[in-house]
Amino acid sequence: MLLNLWLPVLLSGVAIFFASFLSWMVLQLHRKDWLKLEKEDEFLKAATELNISSGSYMFPGCNSPAEMKTDEYKKKWEAGPCGIITVFSKVNMGRNLALTFLYFLVVNFCLAYLTILAVDPGAEFMTVFSYVVSAGFMTYFAAIVQHAIWFHNRIVGHVVEAFAYAVITGAIFAAMWPAA
Repeated sequence: MLLNLWLPVLLSGVAIFFASFLSWMVLQLHRKDWLKLEKEDEFLKAATELNISSGSYMFPGCNSPAEMKTDEYKKKWEAGPCGIITVFSKVNMGRNLALTFLYFLVVNFCLAYLTILAVDPGAEFMTVFSYVVSAGFMTYFAAIVQHAIWFHNRIVGHVVEAFAYAVITGAIFAAMWPAA
């Protein structure tokens, strides 16, 4: 049965890849996710002089739970600023786009697997659609919520995307669901 779903997996992967493009480039749902530093030039000069290697850093930072309990660390935390910075090496857009597409395919393959466990061949459109939309929304949305709780990133665009991806995937799966 899973082999019968290779085409819906592929088509929904392509469809949500293009929906992702529309979300980011046309609708610009993530336009306000990152702000520009007011003193960007000064920051870039300082960061360049510090020669910070690629990675994610928390500030103030610590190397152990014991260090987090020190008065010095606590004073830094209270004084602020506190935050996270991620330093990238050169971005490879082609690689990132390919990995995004692969991610969509893997998620849709997993959704196909879950759906065949729960929905019989020949099920009605709305049965398949509602199941895939529910599972798809939970899948696409779940990870970003915990990330936002800890790292304070904006999730409005991700909520909209998660719902759109789930609906697109649900419609394609339901339209192409195998007969009994």
